[in-house]
Amino acid sequence: MDQSSPEPAAPPRPDAVPATEADAAERPEVGVGPWEGQWPDGEHWDPELLREGDRRNVGDRYRYWLHEAIVADLDTRRHDFHIAIENWQHDMNIGTVVRTANAFLAKEVHIIGRRRWNRRGAMVTDRYQHVRHHPTVEEFVQWAQGEGLAIIGIDIFPDSEQLETYDLPRNCVLVFGQEGPGLSDEVHAVADTTLSIEQFGSTRSINAASAAGIAMHAWIRRHVFGQSPG
Repeated sequence: MDQSSPEPAAPPRPDAVPATEADAAERPEVGVGPWEGQWPDGEHWDPELLREGDRRNVGDRYRYWLHEAIVADLDTRRHDFHIAIENWQHDMNIGTVVRTANAFLAKEVHIIGRRRWNRRGAMVTDRYQHVRHHPTVEEFVQWAQGEGLAIIGIDIFPDSEQLETYDLPRNCVLVFGQEGPGLSDEVHAVADTTLSIEQFGSTRSINAASAAGIAMHAWIRRHVFGQSPG
């Protein structure tokens, strides 16, 4: 009889979808199991995933791929818009903004202000999305101008134009403010323009994560599907 101690369980992969026991009981199994049949050829395949199965939250085209191979492939297809969000009070929206930026394949996400942000809402997508930090608005503006990007603020100001009818430039960075106070006066002053999202209910504003998704989709409609605004 083998008296040896069992091998310790392998630690969870950093890109695995987090789940509790209750989640596992209520939700269908995520992803795919071990590869069946002869393994495919190619340096982009992950031997561990081929052997154990791929339970990550990735599209079908990336099943069993190495993380580095997925990022490299995404880098060949990223769109020409960037996303920036101010982070002076540890905004809880940032993780969701990163997740949405990954879904719409933004070039980069920029955090202005505090370096630390809550990654829980990103659902591990920050491992596939380039995220850059700028300690101050001044440094962010210098970077954007150096890259030739139009700085487009998204917020409700008296001088804001309507997002729905504005012709978003291809090369731009869409900037969102802190939840609550919104876009800072400093960013408002340096932005090429600010845009507001038309609303029809009783509330004056929507949260930054929702606004970011709407604005990104407006860029996609204009520059991927060729739909003119208005």
